[in-house]
Amino acid sequence: MFENNLLTYLIFSPLVGALILLFIEKSKHNAMRWIALLTTIFTFALAIVLFLRFDASEAGFQFFKEAAWIEAIDVAYRVGVDGISLLLVLLTAFIMPISVIASWSSIKHRVKEYFVFLLLLEVGMIGVFLALDMFLFYIFWEAMLIPMYFIIGVWGGKDRIYAAVKFFLFTMIGSLLMLVAIIWIGVYASNTTGHFTTDLQILYDIAPTIPLTLQSWMFLAFALSFLIKVPLFPLHTWLPDAHVEAPTAGSVILAGVLLKMGTYGLIRFCLPLFPAATYEYMTIICVLAVIGIIYGALVAMVQTDVKKLIAYSSVSHLGFIVLGIFALTEEAMQGSIIHMVNHGLSTGALFLLVGMIYERRHTRMIVDFGGIAKVMPVFAAFFLFISLSSIGLPGLNGFVGEFLILLGAFQSQALATYWYAIFAATGVILAAVYMLWMYQRVMLGDLDKPENQKLIDINGRELATLVPIAIFVIWIGIYPSTFLNKTEASGRQVLEQVERGRSIYRAAQTPEVIEQDIFSTQPNRK
Repeated sequence: MFENNLLTYLIFSPLVGALILLFIEKSKHNAMRWIALLTTIFTFALAIVLFLRFDASEAGFQFFKEAAWIEAIDVAYRVGVDGISLLLVLLTAFIMPISVIASWSSIKHRVKEYFVFLLLLEVGMIGVFLALDMFLFYIFWEAMLIPMYFIIGVWGGKDRIYAAVKFFLFTMIGSLLMLVAIIWIGVYASNTTGHFTTDLQILYDIAPTIPLTLQSWMFLAFALSFLIKVPLFPLHTWLPDAHVEAPTAGSVILAGVLLKMGTYGLIRFCLPLFPAATYEYMTIICVLAVIGIIYGALVAMVQTDVKKLIAYSSVSHLGFIVLGIFALTEEAMQGSIIHMVNHGLSTGALFLLVGMIYERRHTRMIVDFGGIAKVMPVFAAFFLFISLSSIGLPGLNGFVGEFLILLGAFQSQALATYWYAIFAATGVILAAVYMLWMYQRVMLGDLDKPENQKLIDINGRELATLVPIAIFVIWIGIYPSTFLNKTEASGRQVLEQVERGRSIYRAAQTPEVIEQDIFSTQPNRK
């Protein structure tokens, strides 16, 4: 009984915590913090149980749960987990208690509302990774948007309203296109099978027979929505504003989890549903990914705000992940999946560290610092450690993902050239430049500013947010098989679905069918 409903417990346990918070008096801030923390710890414990009971040898979805919802159009509560979503659920559940602890002293007004939104955000994020019904996926996708909008807009910096509205509009535009594509593919299914459905596993079998022109439109609608969320160059302009204005926990969740929803969507929907269109558009997407890697790194080098520098580094790192996804090799796919986790850990930790120094100095300008390693040695040690992780130092987590992505891209027959890997590799060099240069200017040199001389090193609560991340950084760097073994079968299955779907498309389509009107509702009987 417990295992049958494990995913449901995992999704909705934060909702229970949010409902409990509603009945707590507004003046009892500490009680609210503890309820939020215990709720997120309980959810993380459920995620660990899921991780331990997951059978890595099976490629399909496990712990599947289905319950009727809107029977007339075959919309149902369908949830399941495979190796790809498993790691992202574990990452989400791990990041949330850390985000609560990071908000312990920095959130002083509207505390109840803040933690309610934080827990509702967790419901949406976990739901996105576990949904196997496209309508349900869309509900969770949109539900996640609202709490983050308020977290940025209410508890953010001085330009928080601008950043929140920009974040909302960018995501909303992509979401509406995705909704159109969901309806479109459901209508196609109704003409093929006789009934409308949003069951993802049924659509996996139907979608490869879709004519190329129609596939292309659907692929672009889904891909644009996901690439905005990634964000891929040149759709990235909302990200630096959102990161800079968001509170510390908002930035940690945004970098750690929300950006991965875009790359997860590409793997879960775009590749297996539209295999022929994937091959049509993979070149331009990989070119944009490489541009994003280099562009993000170059722009990061000239930033004067530490938080904005880290935000642009995310554009570069996510470019690696997108390149790995569309290289269509097992090594690159494995690298992309593990690098989603790596980026969430490393960049999340960097935002935590920036938040700590901002609470003390109320500035993030690089020029306002210098020599603070003399008064904050523990803080400086953690900053260097996480910076090296972000750069991709061998022995730490970042190296594993980047190496597998570059190896897979170099060997990719689909890309048919190793130049993508060569140009992408320059991003690793540039990352070392901007991260170490920033570290030098902030941590080293003369301690000549009176405000910096009074700084106090990190306390026990702050240490509690950094130590667990540091453990996973070393763990993944030294022994990544713990996590790669969980994703291997699922990643291979996605690539097999793409190749099988492409073969089905080639065998089933005739030139006349391929050129049919894209708005035709006639079923394809070939």
